[in-house]
Amino acid sequence: MLDVGSRPNDNSAPFHQVGSVDAQANDWELVLRESHHRMKNTLTLLGASVRRDFLRPGSMEVSVAVDRLERRLVAFGRLYQLLSDDSGRKTVSVATFFESLCGALSEAILEPAGIRCEAAIESVGVLPTSQCHRLALILAELVTNAAKHAFPNRNGGMIRVEIAYREGSWCCTVADNGTGATGPLQGTGGRILEGLARSIQARVLGEAGRGGTRVTVIMPELS
Repeated sequence: MLDVGSRPNDNSAPFHQVGSVDAQANDWELVLRESHHRMKNTLTLLGASVRRDFLRPGSMEVSVAVDRLERRLVAFGRLYQLLSDDSGRKTVSVATFFESLCGALSEAILEPAGIRCEAAIESVGVLPTSQCHRLALILAELVTNAAKHAFPNRNGGMIRVEIAYREGSWCCTVADNGTGATGPLQGTGGRILEGLARSIQARVLGEAGRGGTRVTVIMPELS
């Protein structure tokens, strides 16, 4: 996912800001690249899971390992269904959608890695379906990135997702208690994130320190 470089414990400086209001809202090529990028990383995560479950001597019975892998594949299926749903609805309930998304991310990605997920979602409000799905892609990218990079060789990881409506904008924050990122989001994932943010006229602000990394997406309510 997002390549944020190493995350040393002594970093405490803000690291990233993206802002744009002039991108096209229907950049399907961008969404296609995002889908391909996400599938590649999904397979990487599943491959690592298979290696942990089947190559660690005496870790569990094979049948139990197969059952765990099957449940995780089903969870990934639910996650992708949420991210690609084309039900024809014009608007989506923010609370219902993002609570389901956080649950799917937790089951598919975080729980198998021993990472807890906390979610605080605004209880009221709706978003246009296309805008909601773009924000969901950004959130999923940030959560997956944190799961991959923030907790090297340590237990007790936690990722918190907050979504709230403030002064005409939706604010979506993904924060972790891992090692802080050292620089701006880079690589394929970083470019995709920036493009998705432009497509919904959003800004992406980040900061990192000893207590972890915090990234906030500020998205105006579009008419």
